[in-house]
Amino acid sequence: MNPKTTIERAKEHFGKIIEEQLNRVEALKNSETRENWTDYKSLKPIVIGVIGGDGIGPYISRETRRVLEFLLRDAVESGKIRFKEISGLTIERRVEVGQTLPDAVLAEVKNCHVLLKGPTTTPTAKDGSWPNLESANVALRRELDLFANVRPVKVPEQGIDWVFFRENTEGAYILGSRGVNVSDDLAVDFKVATTQGSERIIRLAFDYAHRNEINRLTVVTKANILKATDGKFLGVADYVAARYPAVKWDSWFVDIFAAKLLDPKRRREFRVVVLPNLYGDIVTDEAAELQGGVGTAGSANIGKRYAMFEAIHGSAPRMVEEGRAEFANPSSLLRASVLLLRHIGFVAEAEKLETVLDFCSREKSKRKLVPSGRSDGATCTEFADFVMKTIPKI
Repeated sequence: MNPKTTIERAKEHFGKIIEEQLNRVEALKNSETRENWTDYKSLKPIVIGVIGGDGIGPYISRETRRVLEFLLRDAVESGKIRFKEISGLTIERRVEVGQTLPDAVLAEVKNCHVLLKGPTTTPTAKDGSWPNLESANVALRRELDLFANVRPVKVPEQGIDWVFFRENTEGAYILGSRGVNVSDDLAVDFKVATTQGSERIIRLAFDYAHRNEINRLTVVTKANILKATDGKFLGVADYVAARYPAVKWDSWFVDIFAAKLLDPKRRREFRVVVLPNLYGDIVTDEAAELQGGVGTAGSANIGKRYAMFEAIHGSAPRMVEEGRAEFANPSSLLRASVLLLRHIGFVAEAEKLETVLDFCSREKSKRKLVPSGRSDGATCTEFADFVMKTIPKI
């Protein structure tokens, strides 16, 4: 192709993206003043949508729902809580209809208040098995404006008590499927940061620290290199921090911050961490390893109107292929359920579940107590049964 034509096509593609993002900025400005946070106390019923997803997702979501129904049985009977099964967010169905987020699924999702979601498969460009679809998670976060990804990590014996606030709707992921192959030799992706998007996640993190009397907040960027986008994020943090004089804050570059999470002395100092999308995804997986692995950490995706709670690991198709899906560990989704329960106001139930999961984590040396992913451990169903059997003893 003629170089001039190639450049013009790339410019046209980039121009459309800029136009979309400018429109999005205006929408963000309007939503700040017009949209209120959902009041779960006044809702009846609170509709919890359950999405199985792909791979081991249906196994762990089924058992997690059983545990939640056990904990919330009185609320279900009174009509305060209603569970709704949502099917169709599988890789097969998404490919069949040619949509990352099928219209029918999105319509059902929007009739819920919160979602409990199993992992979904995201193909890569080199994966010949499926078309190169966008991540269903990214699409859901965008469509529902779930701007805050909140991931707690706690290892008391190591002095670790962290809460990560990851920006969820901007950064390198929001346009991850919109990059352009300019030529056979040149590919360009895009990273987005807005004042409004940065401010709301940073404000949420500062507000959390303030309300919980935590006098330490860390902002993580690579602003020394990515001077426009990360520079904006850091600049907005400086602006927001002025409103919270009681919260001491500092900033770290993501590479050295990731290293210091492995430093037993330094990492005790971190408490609340706020960071852009891509860094948050990577760093929180690293942090989860210190807690026992990504299979032990849950994740909350929070917006003003909707919220979604999920495991932070993938769909593990190999476990299904090898016939080991029934031995999948539902702990990550159960940890996410703790966050779900707190979010909708069932704090006592959340504390019971968290206490049982902490106990199971400490007792994992008893091989038949906790799933190991193989036949030497408990099945997903056996573990859920054990959790429900233990809850009344708390």
